[in-house]
Order: sequence, then C-alpha cells, then structure tokens
Amino acid sequence: MADLSDEELIAQYRILGSGPKADALIGELFQRYQSKVALWCFRISGQRETAADLAQDVFLKAFRNLDSFRGDARFSTWLYSVARNHCFSDAKSRFAHTEQAVEPLENVLVDPQPSPHDTVEKENTEADVRELMRKELTETESRVMVLFYCEDMPLHAVTKVLGLENASGAKAYLISARRKLTAVLRRRKARESRTEGR
Repeated sequence: MADLSDEELIAQYRILGSGPKADALIGELFQRYQSKVALWCFRISGQRETAADLAQDVFLKAFRNLDSFRGDARFSTWLYSVARNHCFSDAKSRFAHTEQAVEPLENVLVDPQPSPHDTVEKENTEADVRELMRKELTETESRVMVLFYCEDMPLHAVTKVLGLENASGAKAYLISARRKLTAVLRRRKARESRTEGR
C-alpha cells in the first residue's frame, strides 16, 4: 500500500466500498497526513489537547465527505482545505468573545458622509482594496488583513496561524496596515479635491 499514491488508495477504497481491506486503505491514507494535520491544528489552537481533538474532527469530516473529493486537485490539497476550514471555524467560535471590537474595514475606506462620487466609488472598493494592499502593505500586513476581514478570523487566532511573536501579535500589523491605507486614501482624496477645484 505504501507505494500507492493517495489518489490510487482512494480509487481502490471506492471499488471495495467496505470491509477490512477498505478500512486498511483509508487508515493508510490518513496515517500519511496525521502529523501534518495535527501540527496545523496545533498552530491555530496553541493547545495540544485541543489540536488532537481538532485533528480527529478533521479526519472524521474528511472521511464522511470523501465522496466529494473529485480528484481535480491533489488529495493533500483537499484535506488541508478541510482542516483549514474546520480549524478557522473553531478558532472563530473559541476566540470571538475575547476579541476587542475593531472598526470595520469599510469605515476606513469609505467616507462616513459619502458624496455621489464616493457612492460610485464604493462599488469598486473591493478591487481597490486588493490593489492598495498589493502596493502599500507588507506581506504579513496583507495576510493579517485577509484573515481578519475576509476569513472573519479573530486576531488571537490570526496571531497563532501566522506565528507572530511580537508583543501585540496580529493587532499591531492590522493597525499598521490600516494606518497606511488611511494615509493613502487621504492623499488620494486631497488630489481629487485639488483636481475638482481647478
């Protein structure tokens, strides 16, 4: 079995359906990724016991949903996606009550009293934000912004996932990123005001 690829193991498992041989195939498949998935879970949870529970949940979820694996990507990619989604959901629920409120991103990027011009621009905000992040932020700042605002991950969990060891963790990067984006938007607005005044 060790010489078979992940995809070949899954194909044989699907042919067998059930029984000791099928169980052995699945056991081999999950054994290959047990330590990696457990490590991923530990990096997010920061606790060995929680990580072990999360890893077990991930493998259970993967096994139950193995039929949804179509082979468009590698099995490892699919499994890590299951692990990522499960761990992020768990982190959100565990850390949500401990997080301090942070002003929503749209409040930084959109004037609280929008003009008609601002209203039109708001439709392009998402693309604008991506471009601004690419140009103005460091890689870590961008990753923190994406995990916090797009993945709804609490700052404590973002700190763990990215392995940030500074005193303030992800919050420091979030503040820095917001400061940079706010400065860029103020400069842009000032240029637009000067252009309109001509």
